[in-house]
Amino acid sequence: MATAPSVSYSMTVRLEVPASGTAVSQLTTVVESSGGHVTGLDVTASGHEKLRIDVTIAANSTDHSDEIVRKLREIDGVTLGKVSDRTFLMHLGGKIEMSSKHPIRNRDDLSMVYTPGVARVCTQIAANPEDARRLTIKRNSVAVVTDGSAVLGLGNIGPQAALPVMEGKAALFKRFAGIDAWPICLDTQDTDTIVEVVKAIAPGFAGINLEDISAPRCFEIEARLREALDIPVFHDDQHGTAIVVLAALHNALRVVEKDLGDVRVVMSGAGAAGTAILRLLLAAGVKHAVVADIHGVVHSGRADLADADADTPLRWIADHTNPDNMTGTLKEAVVGADVFIGVSAPDVLDASDVAAMAEGAVVFALANPDPEVDPAEARRTAAVVATGRSDFPNQINNVLVFPGVFRGLLDAQSRTVDESMMLAAARALADVVLADELNANYVIPSVFNEKVSGAVAGAVSQAAQQSQGD
Repeated sequence: MATAPSVSYSMTVRLEVPASGTAVSQLTTVVESSGGHVTGLDVTASGHEKLRIDVTIAANSTDHSDEIVRKLREIDGVTLGKVSDRTFLMHLGGKIEMSSKHPIRNRDDLSMVYTPGVARVCTQIAANPEDARRLTIKRNSVAVVTDGSAVLGLGNIGPQAALPVMEGKAALFKRFAGIDAWPICLDTQDTDTIVEVVKAIAPGFAGINLEDISAPRCFEIEARLREALDIPVFHDDQHGTAIVVLAALHNALRVVEKDLGDVRVVMSGAGAAGTAILRLLLAAGVKHAVVADIHGVVHSGRADLADADADTPLRWIADHTNPDNMTGTLKEAVVGADVFIGVSAPDVLDASDVAAMAEGAVVFALANPDPEVDPAEARRTAAVVATGRSDFPNQINNVLVFPGVFRGLLDAQSRTVDESMMLAAARALADVVLADELNANYVIPSVFNEKVSGAVAGAVSQAAQQSQGD
C-alpha cells in the first residue's frame, strides 16, 4: 500500500532562485512529480536578480525527503540552502517544560514559596499525609512510566529513545485535560526493579500511566503496582486502546443495526492490547469471541497451552473465548464473522477475507502504520472500517481516552481504576457522537472534539465515586 505524504515528514527547504524565468514554477513541479506535496511557498527575501524562497514540503519517508531535496538541487539556476526537518525542530530541546504558578518577585514571595514559609506546609503534611493532594502538585500529577521495551512501531528501543514519546504523552495530558504529567524513563527492564522504583516515586503522583512496556511483563507490573499503591495505575497500551475500541464498536454496531451480545467477534493479536480489548468486550456483553495469534486460533486443546498455568494471558483467553472450540487459521475464523479487530501485524487478511465475513461486517484493522488489511480494500465489502491511522476515517486513537480517564480519576481522588470506570469511559466516548452525526465514516469523534475529554472525565469521576462508595 503506497504511503501518502505526511506532515510527519514535513521539511522546509530554503532556496535561492532567479527572480525572472520559470524556476519558481519548476520547484512545485519537481516536488509533485516526485510524489511530494507542497504545503507552503514563501518569498523571504527579494532582489532584482534573486529570490529567496522557503518551500515547505510533505514527504512520505526520510528517504523520500532526501530524494526530493536531491531533485531540487538539480534544477538549473537554483541554489539550495538550509533544509529543516519540521518534526525534529519541534523536538529541539524537548517539547515540555516546568513553570512556576506563582511569580517570585521579592523576598516575601521567596519566603512563602521556599524557606522558611514552606516548612509550615511540610509539617502540616507530615501530620496529615492526605493533605499532600491539597497542598502540592500531587493533586494534579501523573507519572508516565516506561522502560522503552515496546514503543509503538519501533519495538525495544530503550528508555532514552522512548523519551520523545513520553514527552509527547505529557504534552497531550496537559493539552486535553490540564494534567501535569512527567516522563519517567527507567533504565531497566527487570520487572521487580520497575515495580520497586515506581513504588518509591509514587508519593509525588496521584496516578501512574504505564506506557510501552512489553508483554507479558506489563501484566505483572500493572497487577503488582495496583496491589501495592493507593493511587490508580493504568496501562494505556492495554486499557486506553480497549476503551476506544469498545466505544467505536458500540457506534459501528448502531450503524449496521446489530447487538453486542449477538455478534461474532474475531480478533487477531493476543498481546497486551488484544487481551485488554477482549476482557473489556466480554465485560460489555460480547458472548461470541474468537482470538487468533501467530499460531492460529486460540483454543483449549492447542498443544502449546496444554501445560500453561490458568492465570497466564493465553490460557485465560482459551478458557473465556471460542465457545464452539473452533480451530484453524485466522482466515478460516473470519468467515461469516460480524466483527474483525486486529492488533497484530500488517497484511494478515486481504479483500477476499473481508468479503467472506457476514453482511454488514465491521473491520477494525489497528496495526500501525500498516494495518492488518488495506482499509480501502476492506471498505469495498465491509460496512464500517476503522484503523489506527490519521489518514483514514474512524481513527482509533488512545488520546481520545487517557486524558479524560485520568482527569476523572484525579477529580474523584480515586485510589484505583477498575472495569466499571473503563466501561463508563467507553459509553461516554461513544455518546459524544450524536445520532444525527453517526454514519459509517464517523463512529468515533475527532481527538479535537471539545466535548471528548469532559465527557469521559465526568463519566469516570462518577463511576469512581460510586465504586469508592460501595
